[in-house]
Amino acid sequence: MDYAIAPPAVPSLPVQGSALRFPVRRIFCIGRNYAEHAKEMGATVEPGRPMFFCKPADAVVADDADVPYPSATNELHHEVEMVLALGAGGRDVPVEHAASLVWGVGVGLDLTRRDLQAQAKAKGHPWDVAKAFDHSAPVSALRRLDGALPGPDTELRLSVNGALRQQARLGEMIHDVPHILAALSALFELKPGDLVFTGTPAGVAALSRGDRFHAALAGYAELDGRIA
Repeated sequence: MDYAIAPPAVPSLPVQGSALRFPVRRIFCIGRNYAEHAKEMGATVEPGRPMFFCKPADAVVADDADVPYPSATNELHHEVEMVLALGAGGRDVPVEHAASLVWGVGVGLDLTRRDLQAQAKAKGHPWDVAKAFDHSAPVSALRRLDGALPGPDTELRLSVNGALRQQARLGEMIHDVPHILAALSALFELKPGDLVFTGTPAGVAALSRGDRFHAALAGYAELDGRIA
C-alpha cells in the first residue's frame, strides 16, 4: 500500500529477557481506583462505576529514556501505576474470563499537568490536555506472565530523588484487574497491544526538572527515569 506521507512508527516497549518488543495499540487508564488517592484529590468514589480516560499510544516513554518537562504547566505530577499489557481482546468480556486477556505487566507513571486538570474540573471540561500530552506515559520493560496475575500483597511504590513518595499494595485497588477489563470491554473492543493503567495510590506530588524517579511493581518490574 502506498501512503501520502510516511506512516508513523509503532510505539513499543521492551520485554524482559527478550530482544522482542511489545507493540502498543492504545492506552486506557482508570481514575480514582485507590480510596486514599481519591480522598486526597477531593473526589468521591463510585464502586460500581469505574471512570476511564485515554492517552495516545505515542505518549509512551520506553527504555528508561528522559522525560521532557511538558509545556503549559507549572505542576507536573507523578502517579505510579501497575500497567497491564493485553495479548488478547474482545467485547463484553465476562469478569471470570477477563484476566486471561493479560499478556504481561509493567510499572508506569500517569504523568499529569495538575494545574490544567484542576482548571478542566472547575469548568466541567474533558481532561485530555492534562492527561494525554506528549511523553505522559513512561512505562518499564514488560514481564510476560506465565500464570496468575500479581497478588493483592504485591507492592507498588515510587521514589523521587531517593525519597519514597507513593507506596501501596494491589489489594487496595477498588476495582481489581478482572473488573477493570470487563468494564472496559463493555465500552471499547479491547485488542492485543492495548495497555491499561490500573490507578494510582495516595501520595501524588510535583516533579521538577532534574528529578530522578524510581518506580517498582515488586517482583515484576522496575522503571527509572529523569525529568529533563
